[in-house]
Amino acid sequence: MSIRGSDGQGEEIPLTGSQGKDWPGIMMQAGAQGLDMPPVELHADASPNLDGSIFRSARVAQREIMIPLFLYGIDRRTLLGLKRKLVSTLNPKNGFCVLTFMEADSRPRYLYCRYKGGFEGDEGEDRSGFRWARYGLQFTAHDPWFYSDRMQVAEWKFGAGAPFLSTGGAFLPLHLERGLVSTPDLSVTNPGDVEAWPVWELRGPVRGFRFTQAGSSFGIPATGSDVVPAGRILTVDTRPGYKSLKDDQGVNYWPQLAQNPALWPLPAGRSRIAVEMAPGGSDASLRLSFQPRYETY
Repeated sequence: MSIRGSDGQGEEIPLTGSQGKDWPGIMMQAGAQGLDMPPVELHADASPNLDGSIFRSARVAQREIMIPLFLYGIDRRTLLGLKRKLVSTLNPKNGFCVLTFMEADSRPRYLYCRYKGGFEGDEGEDRSGFRWARYGLQFTAHDPWFYSDRMQVAEWKFGAGAPFLSTGGAFLPLHLERGLVSTPDLSVTNPGDVEAWPVWELRGPVRGFRFTQAGSSFGIPATGSDVVPAGRILTVDTRPGYKSLKDDQGVNYWPQLAQNPALWPLPAGRSRIAVEMAPGGSDASLRLSFQPRYETY
């Protein structure tokens, strides 16, 4: 396990495993909390004339985490250096932290969180000494899911297609009829435990498009001219907190969407989607990518 601050761009600090030939180090101790199933909120309606309540819905709440750490230095100076390194890493004003988890027989999983407390310091005799200190770091993961480092990607060019790079099942065939690329029953596999939010990239010229899944759809109706001009790349980001339709020059395409758009997610497992696109020329292409999410590491 390791931690990296500054929106994941800072120095990586290992918390488990060998600390190398130098004894000073930061080590995770037993007693971590909040790393398995995230908390769940249940919503129900109560009636004054009925026993109990009626279940309405459930949602996963933000994840609260506690990680006990032990800092040890060969002298007072090295201990203070370790503290300063952690302060810079944990400071939420410098960005979020990335916790990396990896078992011996699996790929790494990543949890994005922000420091909440626990590093204020305690000079009690059982909490710190001249060359050592104990802390219980508290984090909040507003996005409670773990992420894989393996992106799922598929790309289509005008009249051709490619499968997901990490699976054996292909998206093909693509059908070309009167300038319309249409795949009404496309199989897509999300290897994660929960839904994933895709990012679509359309390279012009494109005259119109529509993407549909389980009755939900969004798109820009075809017109006589190119909706996405030649050479431009329109990015449709469906992720919560990012939802946008902008091209590589910053032009906002949201007002051009058809009525009642739903920027839908991909459910866990295998699902069926419909892709319709009217290319304006042979240089048009479509790219789909998403990052799987997992309930635990």
